[in-house]
Amino acid sequence: SAYPDIEVVGAVSDGTEVLEALPTSKPDVVLMDIRMPEMDGVYCTKTVKEKYPDIKIIILPLFDDDEFVFSALKNGASGYLLKGVSMDELYHAICTVYNGGAMINPDIATKVFKLFQDAMSNYAIQVDDSLSKDLTQAELKVFQQVCFGLSNKEIAQKLYLSEGTVRNYVSIVLSKLELRDRTQLAIWAVQTGVTMQEFGDDND
Repeated sequence: SAYPDIEVVGAVSDGTEVLEALPTSKPDVVLMDIRMPEMDGVYCTKTVKEKYPDIKIIILPLFDDDEFVFSALKNGASGYLLKGVSMDELYHAICTVYNGGAMINPDIATKVFKLFQDAMSNYAIQVDDSLSKDLTQAELKVFQQVCFGLSNKEIAQKLYLSEGTVRNYVSIVLSKLELRDRTQLAIWAVQTGVTMQEFGDDND
């Protein structure tokens, strides 16, 4: 409240009291602890965001608790800072999330990035190299456009093909690579860098 553009509209001691206070206090930003009696900060964050999606939440735990970092952000927190931050840093964080941004302590950001990398590795699509070598230039060009997010109609217009031809090419590519759908195709393409390649005009 030392900052002229910040008004403290309430202070409560646990998650249950947060939910009780919101209808009358109507804050723009909530500074949320993690380990609280009655209701912890992760579950409280989830509940607040479900009922009041416009309210921004900054998690402000006493300790760097890895167990809760990803859960809090997954449940809608816009920031995650340690209580050791300076008042100026906290003020900047409040302004940032209020204006739609995100603010994460650098040490925690590194851990979140690692968690993200680990999570993405679980979605890796494996394709035998010998299968991808069977794709023709024409199939690769259609395949690449699929990975750019284009529809069959858009691909047909761009490559001067009929929609039926594009549809057939997509089916052939999926079959050759033994993939289930366009999403798996796109993930595999990003993993392997196919989207960055240039293909000639050879239609063999």
